[in-house]
Amino acid sequence: MPRETKKAKVERAIEVCRRLDEKYGPVECFLDHTDPFHLVISVLLSAQTTDAQVNRVTPALFVRFPTPEAMAAATPVEIAQIIHSLGFYKTKATHCVEAAQMIVSNFGGEVPHTMAELTRLPGVGRKTANIVLNVSFGIVEGIAVDTHVNRIAHRLGLSPKTHEKEPLKTEQDLLALLPRELWGPVNHQWIRHGRETCHARGPLCDGCVLEDICPSAHRC
Repeated sequence: MPRETKKAKVERAIEVCRRLDEKYGPVECFLDHTDPFHLVISVLLSAQTTDAQVNRVTPALFVRFPTPEAMAAATPVEIAQIIHSLGFYKTKATHCVEAAQMIVSNFGGEVPHTMAELTRLPGVGRKTANIVLNVSFGIVEGIAVDTHVNRIAHRLGLSPKTHEKEPLKTEQDLLALLPRELWGPVNHQWIRHGRETCHARGPLCDGCVLEDICPSAHRC
């Protein structure tokens, strides 16, 4: 099979976005939140854990510690008691307190609006920062590559297999293919596609809107 040209790959990547946008339209954030601070904490907690599990613990967490100031005054043990059902809950509890403290001490109690500042917060990496910037502030700096986006990008052949375990490299591959105006919806639309159709095991290739342009269709 001839190697795909860069131009052809760009066109296919754009078509992927067009089809998923046509199918799903705007997709709301899957994590329940009422403000940027709650979103930062929710995304921080979602690492190695499902969004549904996070949404089960955050109501009690945010009732008790609703603001950066309140959480900054908490102890990791107090946070851990509420989020103990989540994976790596002790580390996450420490990050919650430390992130809240930095928001209070360094940013006047307001969640920062830049990638560089957000990624200074303990427990906040580029993926989390991308989501917070996009969802809370309408700022698109990149594409948040979680497990669903990563899986779909590699099944579609939009990122080489050598980058399969390196989400940051996968993000750079996608950014190089897609025009900036398409970056915003990718994360949530691709997550929904991953949950509904392109499952980690047993993807539903028959009838998938990407079936004819996916090199991995019926091969996973």
